[in-house]
Amino acid sequence: MPRKVVPTAGQKRTFFIHFVVFAIATVIMVMIHKKQGEHHWAYPWHAWIIAAWGLSLIGHGCAVFTSYEDKGMEEYHRQEHNG
Repeated sequence: MPRKVVPTAGQKRTFFIHFVVFAIATVIMVMIHKKQGEHHWAYPWHAWIIAAWGLSLIGHGCAVFTSYEDKGMEEYHRQEHNG
């Protein structure tokens, strides 16, 4: 069974910064959209950006917190140096 890779403090910090910037940008985009739509209908352009960025944030979180060691990596490195 592969062992779980424990994220470093730097990886956690980078993810936290990514999350904070995402949250701030989301609030700003929603506020801009509300301002645009005060008197007439405005296309919800921000939804696409938030959805795409949110998916990348989920991927970043998975990469940081759910990584497992690759048992074949040592064999790969051994073959690479001998080949």
